[in-house]
Amino acid sequence: MMTLSRRHFLTLLPAALGTATWLKAASKAPFIMTVNGAIQPSALGPVLPHEHVMVDFIGADKIKPGRYQPDEVFNIVLPYLQKLKTLGCSAMGECTPNFLGRDPLLLKRLSKASGITFITNTGLYGAAGHKYLPAYVETSTAGELAEMWIKEYTHGIGNTGVKPGFIKSGVDKGPLTPLQKKIVQAAALTCKATGLPVWIHTGDGAAALEEAAILQSNGLSLENYVWVHAQNEKDRSIHERLAKKGAFISLDGLGSSSADDYLSRLTLLKQQGLLHRTLLSHDAGWYNVGQPNGGRFRDYNFLWEQFIPMLKKNGFTETDIRMLTVNNPAEALTIRQ
Repeated sequence: MMTLSRRHFLTLLPAALGTATWLKAASKAPFIMTVNGAIQPSALGPVLPHEHVMVDFIGADKIKPGRYQPDEVFNIVLPYLQKLKTLGCSAMGECTPNFLGRDPLLLKRLSKASGITFITNTGLYGAAGHKYLPAYVETSTAGELAEMWIKEYTHGIGNTGVKPGFIKSGVDKGPLTPLQKKIVQAAALTCKATGLPVWIHTGDGAAALEEAAILQSNGLSLENYVWVHAQNEKDRSIHERLAKKGAFISLDGLGSSSADDYLSRLTLLKQQGLLHRTLLSHDAGWYNVGQPNGGRFRDYNFLWEQFIPMLKKNGFTETDIRMLTVNNPAEALTIRQ
């Protein structure tokens, strides 16, 4: 597998961007890249870090333009976002990857109408038995994939002008397949070149440990890494192990059926002094392309309406809640170049 060092990337990018532009970008203070441009981390506000507006599960070999009507999606999703805004949430990490229904222009339109700030992503999703990986992944090197993702960050996604704010990938349970290792390696190379944080949907703790090893072998701190769906792993010692090394432990899928379990997990992480490396979200939504009227939409309200009061009743302070909803997501989405 061909890999590209940070030095190699840093020599390639000035030629692509122009020396003045590259030097200006390289000297930036930490920031978050939204669909409307860069903002200071302190400006983000309360965040749901892992949600979806629209998803298309047909598969990478069948996905194509025209499978949905943007106006219909907009009209169905907007009221849910407007309700979310009234509950006090101001931003969302929209975790739908390329070849799974990512639509940056739809997000930009919804952001303007709802007041919700969206952060979209680059990368590829290798879970679900590679169903959402395009054929070119088989023959591309990790370095070549990384160059595609870096281009989305430096030039925008397609011709939209919208830039990604993080790398979203996905793997099944460990051990990782060769293609899954390749896309994690590509994510590491992209992070080294751009500072984009690496968010990986992960099947279990064994896979998370493999991901962490790949990132560290590329000289990256695990502070750049978000273990998405960490709740899939029942051995909480793995959460502790990776969080102590700097990784974010993301508990996704919050709802009435998981609330007691998540309360237990958060209580333990707080006792371990690791609440500052913890994320919390619903993994909810979404307009499901191919279903009548987008299928059944799950709203984004449970955290705000029910779980935060539950946390308060169980000894979590306003400082703890602000850490979970404001400080930690902003830190996990911050780009440092």
